[in-house]
Amino acid sequence: MAEWKQKRFWTAATTRPAEGGFEILLDERPLRTPSKAPLIVPTLALAQAIAAEWDAQVEMVKPQTMPATRSANAAIDKVAHQHDEVAELISEYGGSDLLCYRAESPEALVLRQDEAWNPLLEWAETTLGAKLLRVAGVMPLAQPEESLRALRERVFAMPDFELVAFYDLVSLSGSLIVGFAATHDLMPIDDLWHVSRVDESWQEDTWGHDEEAADLAETKRLAFLHAWNFHKLAQRTA
Repeated sequence: MAEWKQKRFWTAATTRPAEGGFEILLDERPLRTPSKAPLIVPTLALAQAIAAEWDAQVEMVKPQTMPATRSANAAIDKVAHQHDEVAELISEYGGSDLLCYRAESPEALVLRQDEAWNPLLEWAETTLGAKLLRVAGVMPLAQPEESLRALRERVFAMPDFELVAFYDLVSLSGSLIVGFAATHDLMPIDDLWHVSRVDESWQEDTWGHDEEAADLAETKRLAFLHAWNFHKLAQRTA
């Protein structure tokens, strides 16, 4: 990313069709990834979002303000070359999904988890064809192989640009099912983030607000929302 730390040298960022999708131009100069590959994205909407990030730069290029550009770079420079490895890494969350491991006590927390998580597991069974078991405590629980296989097939079928976003949806929430619920718009994305934070919310209600923990949680929330938005922008419509 160090090569991005430069002054703005272009007048306007634009988009145009390219082989395999759309590219972004800084004046007449096509953008490239940090690995010097052509930055070609699958949809016009995503290309326009990336162009808007570059147009928003003032004097110095600030990569931290360009999440769509960073995710597109990752899709091209990393996921495109390691698709199966990334898909396998994500799929492994199904065997230890956050939603399957419940508190043994206190009862109020148990009920809060049930209320937030049971509907998602029921949805996964009916919509994704994946019935996952739940357990109280932290001892490992073997999930049905046919369920894990169904989830794995869906992950491996994702194109590179969707997979790079899905990785963040899953890793930030700790749940493969939450990731799928996000990509299926099962509920408003902010609500889904709060569903994944039931335990943390309980701790805050019990022990009080921690400023440092709250700042970290907000950073993760914004990254989760970006991943959801990037996934939507990257989807080709029939």
